Amino acid sequence: MFFKSKEGKEKIISLYNQKLKELNIEYSEKLIETTFGVTNIIITGDAKNPPLLLLHGTGGCAPLILESFPNLSSKYCVYAIDVMAQPTKSAENRLDMNSLEYGKWLTEIVISLELQDVTLVGFSFGGFICLKTLEYNEKHIKQVYLIAPVYIVNGSPIKNLFNVFIPLKFFMKNGKKKCIKKVMQALFTEYDDFGITFMATTFKNCRMDFSPLPIISRKSADKIKTPITIIAAEKDIMFPGKKMIKRAKQIFPSLHETVLLEGSKHVPSHKNFKSIEDLVLKS
Repeated sequence: MFFKSKEGKEKIISLYNQKLKELNIEYSEKLIETTFGVTNIIITGDAKNPPLLLLHGTGGCAPLILESFPNLSSKYCVYAIDVMAQPTKSAENRLDMNSLEYGKWLTEIVISLELQDVTLVGFSFGGFICLKTLEYNEKHIKQVYLIAPVYIVNGSPIKNLFNVFIPLKFFMKNGKKKCIKKVMQALFTEYDDFGITFMATTFKNCRMDFSPLPIISRKSADKIKTPITIIAAEKDIMFPGKKMIKRAKQIFPSLHETVLLEGSKHVPSHKNFKSIEDLVLKS
């Protein structure tokens, strides 16, 4: 199970609902049955608008990624997906990162929602899911925006060990705020009190996956035909921006555009999220 206890899950869902309420948006929630378990989706925007699936990263949830993109629903019908085995309302089943299971899962959701010409926007692990979907079945997808995605390059294992994983392990053991703050400072360009609280509650109460992150092969990337836009972060220690753009240009024949967020850490600032949102809306 992903959640360590019923009480821990209740704390996280309480924070989830708090953030969703704070967004002050009109929305509906829908549960989709898939081969891998039930998936919760928050839907906002006019159903007559083109569909856009929004996918959050590790340790995130649909309300948090919606907060980063408050205006997408002006031109799209936005489906914010609660990724499974994350601090969300979806099933606790963890899928196999080294297979195409994540791609099959998202494709089942698209088919169940009866969507065509879908725009995918994925941040971090959400970007990984987008790429797995293109590998599995890209016929329903119109275009893809990947923000600091997992699956193209990895950063220095030593840097990540000392700046992220060791402080996380210490926090999970002793619960000291300074340890989780060190992780936030390494990964976030900027953050607020809610961000610290949500991350701390997640790592205290969830069984997170620290498995090595796979990298897409040149052969698989070469088969993708869907236009891809990659937004990379210059100061991202997990997935370095310049390294990512260099490899993306080498392996993706369908690469449409690349953007390097100068000075940005893995999680961009509000200003940078706004510029990404503007880029998506222009399409």
